[in-house]
Amino acid sequence: MQALRHTFFAFLLVTFTFSASAQTKKKSAKVSTPAPTKAPLIKADIASFPEGTERLDLFLLIGQSNMKGRGLMPDEPMNDSRIIMMHLPSDGWYNARHPLHLTGDAETFKGHDNAGVGSGLMFAGKIAAASDGSRIGLIPAARGGTKIIQWKKDSALYNNAVRKAKLALKQGPAGKTKLRGVLWLQGEGDSNDEKIPLYADALSDLVDRLRADLADPTLPFIAATIGELVEKSNAGLKRQINQILLDLPNQRAHTACVDARDLKGHIGDGVHYDTASMEEIGRRFAKSLLAMEK
Repeated sequence: MQALRHTFFAFLLVTFTFSASAQTKKKSAKVSTPAPTKAPLIKADIASFPEGTERLDLFLLIGQSNMKGRGLMPDEPMNDSRIIMMHLPSDGWYNARHPLHLTGDAETFKGHDNAGVGSGLMFAGKIAAASDGSRIGLIPAARGGTKIIQWKKDSALYNNAVRKAKLALKQGPAGKTKLRGVLWLQGEGDSNDEKIPLYADALSDLVDRLRADLADPTLPFIAATIGELVEKSNAGLKRQINQILLDLPNQRAHTACVDARDLKGHIGDGVHYDTASMEEIGRRFAKSLLAMEK
């Protein structure tokens, strides 16, 4: 009987250890992006042009966490007055740097969240290099975890994005400022059986509303496929969302979809692209826009 009792307790110990290990692995799948460093942001004057530029081209960045970006940030932040960003909480203008979607205070970074390297800064650099005389203004307005219904007409996220774009257009030099395009990276939040059938119409509606509300019927809208990074239970659902995204140019003129399905680098959680993948998406966004404008 004593031997049986020892065997039973040994079984419980092994079971508990295995369960604890499984829980640890499950928790470790949630990866935090290191906090931004080297405050403050460097203020930028949107109303005047730095040397070598003569017009301001604005880009609206919307979607969910992979548009915000979660990649590891470089040791030294970018500081180039030819590429500027609208500070997410304050609407103030600063020289662009990672994280573009900084939620913290511009002077101290207090109140920051998990935003890291996204695709926007690489995109902006490529567009600036290919566009003589162009100053690039980025308008970050993405929100992590959002579903496309949260970008519907009169929603808080949609209204705020439109407000920011209109404000930027008003703040830039008169007659030399334009909204040159919209970048969209979203779809993970809609990768389920209930929401997928609604996604195509909602995406086309988003394009139509942005063009109407921003008074530009041919406003370029470029999406990117969401990550098929690991084979999970919802991998097939993500593939369905990506087919809808890739079909967007067949549904609306002056749109495109960057195909990033071959990119597999992530930050360790199987969900968020790493820095190298995010920067490659930025290059592909730029290539797509420039091809559309030819």
